[in-house]
Amino acid sequence: MRIVVALGGNALLRRGEPMTADNQRANIRTAAEQIAKVHPGNELVIAHGNGPQVGLLALQGLSYKPDEAYPLDVLGAETEGMIGYMIEQELGNLLPFEVPFASLLTQVEVDPNDPAFKDPTKFIGPVYEKDEALRLADEKGWKVKPDGDKYRRVVASPKPIRIFEIKPITWLLERGTVVICAGGGGIPTMYDPDKTKRTLKGIEAVIDKDLCSALLARELRADLLVIATDVDAAYIDYKKPTQKAIAEAHPDELERLGFAAGSMGPKVQAACEFARLTGRVAVIGSLENIEKIVQGTGGTRVSIAKPGISYR
Repeated sequence: MRIVVALGGNALLRRGEPMTADNQRANIRTAAEQIAKVHPGNELVIAHGNGPQVGLLALQGLSYKPDEAYPLDVLGAETEGMIGYMIEQELGNLLPFEVPFASLLTQVEVDPNDPAFKDPTKFIGPVYEKDEALRLADEKGWKVKPDGDKYRRVVASPKPIRIFEIKPITWLLERGTVVICAGGGGIPTMYDPDKTKRTLKGIEAVIDKDLCSALLARELRADLLVIATDVDAAYIDYKKPTQKAIAEAHPDELERLGFAAGSMGPKVQAACEFARLTGRVAVIGSLENIEKIVQGTGGTRVSIAKPGISYR
């Protein structure tokens, strides 16, 4: 089975944890232990988020003069190398020595007219109390929005329309390589519309990892898309006394429930798009339950196989 596993940035660096390399590596080790269990007999592609990580690099960049700070596309490329390295190493320590790995910088095209540029929604960086977030927004020219009971910086998150490295990803996968790619939703790029000769350039944005992973899974004709996050399923009435975990749902039913754009919303959208366009299964669940997800006993399964929705 060909499986695309999308690891959430907040699962790799958990909410409220200090943004240290040791914490990140410990969480990646947890993910690697699960992924290693489903490697035998399967082809694996691993994508990952980078919201906390790219936010940290952006914060570090504030120590530079404004014209010396690196833009978000370059910081995104840095996080692909940093996180890919850790995933490769931790997973490589668990799998047989002869299993090949490749971490690929992945450029992803977006539309310069995407409406996301007018309404930033993608969270990056650490969480703040409201007063601190508003102070930083005023001081640094950020846009901030609520994220649960905290606040975080938000940037534009345009929809991915093309993955430039899909051919080498496919080539490596067909030769037994575990491929780590599309980190942080890929490096956001667009063609300059103002020039007669089309020139590709990076842009100041962060592509949603889940939507890019769904596009990646479709183009690779994956059998299963696993969206691993820091909760064990999609819920209705989340964190309320009436909360219920969704066990299985048709895309039409799941979309009707309405999920927050800044958290579960993109995961549900990505899962629904993949299931609807391919007829295959996408699952939303926790990083620790990847083995159960692949076995069909964990997470929220999204499929067009049957109508309706069921709960645990």
